[in-house]
Amino acid sequence: MQHLVGTKLPDTGLVATDGRVVNPAREAGVSVYFCYPYTGRPGYADPPGWDAIAGAHGSTPQALGFSEAYESYQKLGVKVFGVSFQDVFWQSEFVERNSLRVPLLSDHGRKFTTALQLETFKAGLEDYLSRTTLIAVDGTIVGVRFPVDVAAQDAEDTLALIEGLGAP
Repeated sequence: MQHLVGTKLPDTGLVATDGRVVNPAREAGVSVYFCYPYTGRPGYADPPGWDAIAGAHGSTPQALGFSEAYESYQKLGVKVFGVSFQDVFWQSEFVERNSLRVPLLSDHGRKFTTALQLETFKAGLEDYLSRTTLIAVDGTIVGVRFPVDVAAQDAEDTLALIEGLGAP
């Protein structure tokens, strides 16, 4: 996925859990997009075979890590967004239930993922995003974390990468 460095983010609007539409190609400054496969919900079964798929679990710890690190990102002027195929209603419930401080973006139409040819995997009959974190400056990718081996550590590792890049 390092081949994405230097690639412009897709010029597409993604609905955010805070009610706005975010266009990654037009985000000024430094922004982070942590792409995750799926967030579970109490009372709903995980996708078929989920427990047997390496790296499938971890979206909640990953999102909580970014939420907990929110102030550190803000101090650097870095915007943080989570991205998944789930619709904004499902994501909004997750944000509210977990008191997340970062907005999640719905790539339900998969325009973002398709344009960047991000890795996906199947569970049952559905495709899910493979855990990938993108760092962009003025809408152009300057760093990629893939694979994200330890989801709960992603926020800290990404912050260190941003500081190492000298951004902002």
